[in-house]
Amino acid sequence: MNTLTTQGIKVMVETTYEPYYSDPDAQRCFFRYDIVIENNSDYTIQILRRHWKIQDSDGSKREVEGEGIVGQQPVLKPGEKHSYSSRCPLNTDMGVMSGTFLTERQVDGAQFDVVVPAFFMQAPFRLN
Repeated sequence: MNTLTTQGIKVMVETTYEPYYSDPDAQRCFFRYDIVIENNSDYTIQILRRHWKIQDSDGSKREVEGEGIVGQQPVLKPGEKHSYSSRCPLNTDMGVMSGTFLTERQVDGAQFDVVVPAFFMQAPFRLN
């Protein structure tokens, strides 16, 4: 599990290849990523936006940005966690994703980016 902490906000990521949704011969591989956000700061925070950078192993790149995470803008008090899962389609059987969550401290409205650690997605048949 990849882990990174920014201003007391810990982000943990784990990935899984999803063969049921994938068709490597048609250049379509799906990966699930599970994220846990843990507020280890002294302040209540809210996740406002996400920004992803995605790169396939063929070098193609794309970015995804939008409000919240999976349709939510969770509020986390100190010590609380928020978990969610999502999917990423790739045109290749390997790739990498990284990004940020725009976060706001409720006490003063200060906004900052929480860095999501880069995480690799690799189909299990690539390990041979």
